[in-house]
Amino acid sequence: MTDTTTAAVPSASVADLTLEEKASLTSGASFWYTKPVERLGIPSIMVTDGPHGLRKQREGGDHLGLGDSVPATCFPPAVGLGSSWDVDLVRRVGEALGTETAIENVGVLLGPGINIKRSPLCGRNFEYLSEDPIVSGVLGAAIVNGIQSKGVGTSLKHFAANNQEDDRMRASSDVDPRPLREIYLRGFQRVVEDAQPWTVMCSYNRINGVYASEDPWLLTKVLRDEWGFEGLVVSDWGAVNERVPGLAAGMDLEMPTTNGVTDAQIVAAVQDGSLDESVVDVAAGRVLDLVRKVEAGAGAIEGPLDVDAHHALAREAAGRSIVLLKNDGLLPLKAQTSVALIGGFIDKPRFQGAGSSMINPTRVDDVALEIVSQATEDYVFQAQGFTLNGTGDAAQLRADAVALAAKNEVAVVFLGLPAAAESEGYDREHIDLPAVQLELLDAVLEVNPNTVVVLSNGGVVALPFADRVPAILEGWLLGQAGGGAIADVLYGVVNPSAKLTETIPLRLEDTPAFLDFPGEFSHVRYGEGLFVGYRWYDSRRMGVAFPFGHGLSYTTFSYGDAAASVNAAGDIDVRVTVTNTGDRDGREVVQVYTSLPGGKVQRPVRELKAFASVALTAGESREVALTVRRKDLAYWDIRLDGWVVEGGEYAVDVAASSRDIRSSVSVTVDGDPVSLPLSRTSSIGEVMAHPVVGEMVQAAIAQMMGGMEGVEAIMPEGVDASKMMESFPIGRAGMFAAGDSNGAINPEMIDGLIAMANAPQQG
Repeated sequence: MTDTTTAAVPSASVADLTLEEKASLTSGASFWYTKPVERLGIPSIMVTDGPHGLRKQREGGDHLGLGDSVPATCFPPAVGLGSSWDVDLVRRVGEALGTETAIENVGVLLGPGINIKRSPLCGRNFEYLSEDPIVSGVLGAAIVNGIQSKGVGTSLKHFAANNQEDDRMRASSDVDPRPLREIYLRGFQRVVEDAQPWTVMCSYNRINGVYASEDPWLLTKVLRDEWGFEGLVVSDWGAVNERVPGLAAGMDLEMPTTNGVTDAQIVAAVQDGSLDESVVDVAAGRVLDLVRKVEAGAGAIEGPLDVDAHHALAREAAGRSIVLLKNDGLLPLKAQTSVALIGGFIDKPRFQGAGSSMINPTRVDDVALEIVSQATEDYVFQAQGFTLNGTGDAAQLRADAVALAAKNEVAVVFLGLPAAAESEGYDREHIDLPAVQLELLDAVLEVNPNTVVVLSNGGVVALPFADRVPAILEGWLLGQAGGGAIADVLYGVVNPSAKLTETIPLRLEDTPAFLDFPGEFSHVRYGEGLFVGYRWYDSRRMGVAFPFGHGLSYTTFSYGDAAASVNAAGDIDVRVTVTNTGDRDGREVVQVYTSLPGGKVQRPVRELKAFASVALTAGESREVALTVRRKDLAYWDIRLDGWVVEGGEYAVDVAASSRDIRSSVSVTVDGDPVSLPLSRTSSIGEVMAHPVVGEMVQAAIAQMMGGMEGVEAIMPEGVDASKMMESFPIGRAGMFAAGDSNGAINPEMIDGLIAMANAPQQG
């Protein structure tokens, strides 16, 4: 945005621009600003990093530096916020992000990130919401709608199939059409169709060999023609491989600046006839549209920022992001319980990930002080136990912590990943906590079995101690108010309600992408196909530490019998009564999964299709209504290159996690008509199922089999010879009729049937 809040919305059009000016609009003026065209009053606008806070730097600041960033509220990163499963909460955080962006005169906040967590090793998983596309799409749309309601834009990223940091500038995500559509693009489609982000950011990687920044199939055919995207495509910073092919593919704005180099390439390509000027017109027009949107919102929100109110929202969001993985009755703590606080994360909390999303927070809660404020002060004690950088006398630190744990009723041990373990730019090598931390925990448990583990980590970690610790809080990365939120949950001021949006495996070797991550020679094969995350573990009936959708509460919930019906729009309406059966107010995340037993295409054993976060007072019952959209039942048919809803009896499971099914019901869904052209390679079974010629072929097959009594006679009892023939191509069926004097099947008949089947039908 311009420095003034009274700038007029530019009225210039593409027709007013010279070729050179049009080309100039398609790349940045600097690291964070677009180019102006001063002659026509077209201003430069500023874009800046997100996605869980505003990272606005002064001009000249480096991409990853933090020192020049203005103070901003650091909300929980997506790994935490996504665990709330709460559309309203996520939208309110988006609104706060939009407010801070507008106050700082920034036009576009670069986020949210909604890539699928294919492997727990991805170094940037803390920026992403889930291993499931419905969760990512629904919550991603909520963030976009919240931010853009304040007159500033978003940049949905990283489009697409960007699921690792290793070799990220050139690695090719080699993925088949069904998982690409059903898993890796579905969330993006949901956000585009439901929220229309002002921009979409194309990723660094290649997809099936083609750079995302120059893929017309991805950026034009899918994003615009199929999904109806109306905004601008911007490159990730440095993601452009070849600028002219990228522009032709639909990549409108290259960031950051190239000091005019690629602008000149575009002009030269138009002048030598290798690029039509209309392509430049379209891209420049989209940049102008973005500038108009940004300038129209300029000055709509004035400062100063209400720092206290936004910190309070950050604390609410953080409390709603903490997953109570296990509780054998030890939590919540009582104020008069003597507590030993142990761990290097107490004094040096990890509340956000490393890389381009690092926020300069307005303040950071001190978890020890927050716990003291919840408890009786004389009952709280602290020991470091270990250091995050490995310095100090490890034996003495451990001995002091163990001695403190032995003297108190409860030990609260803060474990997690140091910042260097996970970051943008590189992937993790394992999912283990540092050995020094695990050794400390073992020593504490020997002297005090009443131990609570509080985790700080941006990606899942192995939990070999899960069966020996009575209470575990998965704290993820909680933003600047995480310390207060942890205290709130430990002492029951906040009743935990978050649930896992990714599976916690027992071992890295159990994970779906284990054998194919991160690939080799700049290619990574998505060999697990559709079976990502819980789809893999549940379909294989594998043991996990904690399943997708899992999360406990200090109260309990019961579910009544679910009911499901198909409405006039073809969607499935699901209703179930949920009761808070405990003595505390709480919140339950109700999840709906579907499956199609006996379906014709391969599917996971169940797939999430809808969810709702429901607040219930103690003893309250409420009927919860959820809708499974018909389009979300569809699979990608590789024969048609399109979406198809298969008809049949769908199982609808209402659940508290993917492995905690509380009520099941079946519902009949009408399928989409599927008509494939027949050819000589079509199977006999496919031809017999054809609505036009099927009956004739069945009759011919029956006649032919009637003349093959000898064959039937030598078949083992119960073997159906006609069934064996169903997979044979119809063009080769004549071999069965070689001795058939009746001529039931011959080449002329086959060609006639094919022509009849493929002819346009009347009426």
